[in-house]
Amino acid sequence: MAKNRKERSGIVYSTDEQFEYTYDDNQENVETLAPELQKLKVVLDTKSRKGKQVTLIKGFVGTEEDLNQLGKLLKTKCGVGGSVKDGEIIIQGDFREKIIALLIAENYKATK
Repeated sequence: MAKNRKERSGIVYSTDEQFEYTYDDNQENVETLAPELQKLKVVLDTKSRKGKQVTLIKGFVGTEEDLNQLGKLLKTKCGVGGSVKDGEIIIQGDFREKIIALLIAENYKATK
């Protein structure tokens, strides 16, 4: 049960010998919203990528596994590489129109 001290909040030291610190694990209880309730933003980005264009999909609410599934579907349909990092799907190249059409076909609400 050796977790990082930075994850602890509020307790610095306790003199109680029976004390055991409990961690808040609220991140695991996130449920994935239905596709109709998702509001995704599709953005073209070139910042800190040496001028290369990537398409970012932001605003997904749900588990990391479902986000990875959606990212894999989009990468497969576009025929390009990409990744899923920090709650965003990154697709290499400018595929905004195609991704919006694919997301709408999958019942997601997507905007530029």
